[in-house]
Amino acid sequence: MNGGGAKKWALRRYLVAGILVWLPILATIWVVTFMLHIVDRTLLLLPQAYRPEALVGFTLPGVGLVFALIIVFLTGLLVTNLIGRRLIVWGEELLNRIPLVRTVYGGVKSFTESVFSQSNSFRKVVMVEYPRPGVWSIGFLTADDVPEVSEKLGEAHVAVYISAALNATAGYLVLVPRREVVELDMSVDAALRMIITCGVVVPPAAVAAAKARPLPKPAA
Repeated sequence: MNGGGAKKWALRRYLVAGILVWLPILATIWVVTFMLHIVDRTLLLLPQAYRPEALVGFTLPGVGLVFALIIVFLTGLLVTNLIGRRLIVWGEELLNRIPLVRTVYGGVKSFTESVFSQSNSFRKVVMVEYPRPGVWSIGFLTADDVPEVSEKLGEAHVAVYISAALNATAGYLVLVPRREVVELDMSVDAALRMIITCGVVVPPAAVAAAKARPLPKPAA
């Protein structure tokens, strides 16, 4: 009986070890393949006669990625000169006149500018008492101050984005008094891994620096 139990335990251990090896690999392959498939759709911008399958007779993998990078590069080259900037301003003015479109475009534009700028948005991991006192959630500081909220409530408030487990792109935006926010030395990557794995992967004290401190008060 003990021998059978030992064999079952060994079989389970081997299966779990194999899953731990292959699951991240397969998930990575799936995500990369999905992204390449989406990028390859940019080839639809080319006339039918100039697409790779029409020129060489078969589909070339990765051509869409190269084409997308070329488009992004040429777009960046265009918008960095005077004529390109004026075209962008004109296009944004046109989009801002369409009710639903201006809301979506404005929100996405502000988000991308915040993430890809040199600001501290999504670059600082914090801890707040959420959803109730005594229960702490890990979040990302997205704004050092929310002026109107701070003025209405009589003290400085910051914006914190709390990601949902398993899906870091979904979550909640909470406005918290600055004095109640605790800054962590944990890196953003370590915090995302902890959130996505539902706390299974916890960064060691050496990474998280084990110490937490309140956010510094803004300069007067």
